[in-house]
Formats: sequence, structure tokens, C-alpha cells
Amino acid sequence: MKFRIDRDALADAVAWTARTLPVRPPVPVLAGMHIDAGDRLKLSAFDYEVSAQVATDIDVEEPGTALVSGRLLSEICRSLPPHPVELTTDGAKVMLTCGSAKFTLLTMPVEDYPSLPAMPPDAGSVGSDEFAAAVSQVAIAAGRDDTIPMLTGVRVEIEGETVTLASTDRYRLAVRELHWKPERLDLSAVALVPAKTLADTAKSLTSGAEVSIALGGTGGTGEGMIGFEGGGRRTTSRLLDGDFVKYRSLLPSEYAGNAEVQTSAFIEAVKRVSLVAERNTPVRLSFRQGEVVLEAGTGDEAQAVEALEANLEGDDIDIAFNPGFLLDGLAAIGSDIARLSFTTPTKPAVLTGKPPADGANPNYRYLIMPVRLSS
Repeated sequence: MKFRIDRDALADAVAWTARTLPVRPPVPVLAGMHIDAGDRLKLSAFDYEVSAQVATDIDVEEPGTALVSGRLLSEICRSLPPHPVELTTDGAKVMLTCGSAKFTLLTMPVEDYPSLPAMPPDAGSVGSDEFAAAVSQVAIAAGRDDTIPMLTGVRVEIEGETVTLASTDRYRLAVRELHWKPERLDLSAVALVPAKTLADTAKSLTSGAEVSIALGGTGGTGEGMIGFEGGGRRTTSRLLDGDFVKYRSLLPSEYAGNAEVQTSAFIEAVKRVSLVAERNTPVRLSFRQGEVVLEAGTGDEAQAVEALEANLEGDDIDIAFNPGFLLDGLAAIGSDIARLSFTTPTKPAVLTGKPPADGANPNYRYLIMPVRLSS
């Protein structure tokens, strides 16, 4: 094997592929990055759950394959000088030359490396930037407790031209709807994708204009798998098992009132007031006509109070939230106006951006459980 490649192109491709390398590989070869130099360079990584492959242009002299330590190759490529890179194999070694820098890497047995799973059938495509934004809005609410795997996922529901993403950790729920271009207008599918994998993948596929989403059918190719492809990069992930919560029933159908506050001012005020909040203690919000008063701390501790302008429809209400959960939602709504809709001080409230002018439901809703206030 012998080929030349632009230093930045190699560093970018290696860094992207290395994201999938397992921290504790179940078998040693999975710590390797598979290098396949043919018409184009293909770099692959696989940990039996998630696979990643990127293709990029090279000037190839001798085609071939090799398997080297992915972490080591990633660190080397990150520190190379700004010169073209040449990779060659010499027996059981790979030689990397970049300007006056030369590295020799030991190879692993390439024949022991498992085949990457095939991409499931193509289901449709969506704009890469919109997809990345939607996934980031929803992934914040996914659980982090691996003992309940179902809650660590994002539920992806496909109905025709609409994709709905939802996640919950039992204390909050995030739901985002977006339009996409399905392969079939009658397509209906559901998948539960690990939230961390989905968030990393969506963020890393914005180099292309669109992301293709591939979903395995029951008993067919790629069953229990989801695939994403864009900008010369492709990745697959195993789906999570388990029944996701019936989240639509958690979203209130009507509200007793709502309040609108300027988002940036609200975020800064919550950050300031929560400085005195002890761990797991809430920020209290008192909504009155024309203002909201934020408070944290109790009589025996440091206290903070701040008032902001607010437009309130409905009766006055005192409600309290975990400040971290509230800030996550405010940062995700993507609107200069935050709208908080509530029923009672002890029932979930829903945070959205400014509602659409036509009265339709906003495409992003963030439901948050209040903290019960002691009387």
C-alpha cells in the first residue's frame, strides 16, 4: 500500500472515524482503524454497536489495506506539520511521512477485523443543519442512567413527510417535529436510537447539505439498525430495545395560563439566582401581571431575588424548577421569546418559543416537571 493525501483531509477523516473507537475494546483488533486504499481512501472503525466509515480522495500508487491503532493514528494526525502526507506499508509496519516528520506504526492482523454491517435500506433524507439542530434540542432530555437503557435513547417516529424526535429522563420531556423527504410517502416507522450516538452523528454530518437516513425493516436487511450518511461519511448504530413511554399523553391538551419572557434575559437571571441554590434545590418563579420574580435560597442560607418583565395570561402562579433543567430548555428553544405554559404549580409545564402566527403547535416542546414547594 502506498498513497499520498492532503494533511488536513487525512486529519479530518481520521478524527471523525476515531470517535467510534471503543474505550475498552472487547477484542484487541477493535482498537484498530481499518485503512483501505483503493480508488479512494476508506477509513473504518467498529465496536459491534456503532460503525463509522469515511471516504476521501487520495493519490494512490499501490492499493492495499492495513489495520493500525486508531487512537495513536488520531494523535499523530492531529500534530502533523502542514505538508502532504505519504503512507506506505513495509511488512508488518505502516510508515507515515509528513515533511521531515516520520512515524512507524505496527499493524494488527487485518484478517481478524470484523466486517462492517451493511447499511439498511434508505428511508429518506433531511437537511443536515436542521437535523443537527433538532437532535441537539431533543438529546438534552435523554436519561444518562444505563440501568434504564430505554430512557437513554431518542425515539424517532416517521409518518410520511414528518419525523418526530422525543426523549425523556422522567423529569423532563423534549419533542421536536421536522419535515423530511421520505423515499415513500406512506412510510411509517419507529426506532429508539442511543441519544449520545445520535447527537454525535448528527453534529458531525453537517459537512454535506443533506443526511440520508436508512432504517432496517423487520426481518430484512439491517434489522435492528439505523444508518446515516452525508458528506462522504456513513455510520450505523444498533437500536435500543424496550417500549418507550407513551409521551404524547404527558403533554397537556390545555393550559390554565402562560407567560412570555425575553429568553436571553431569562437565561441570565436564572444563572445568577441559581448561584445560591444548593444542590438539588429549585429556583422559584412567581408570575404576576407584568413581571416574574425569581428566587433561590432559604432563610438559613444565601438568598437571591431578581425581577424580570413578563407578559402573563391567566391567574398569578408560583412554580419552581430545577435550574439546570430550566436552563437546558431555555437554551434549546431557539427563540428570542420563551413561552411557559402551565396548568397548576404541581403539574408539568411546557416551555416553547414564540408560537406560530397561524395558531399551530410549535415544532419544539420542552415539558418540565416542577419541584413541589413546601408550604
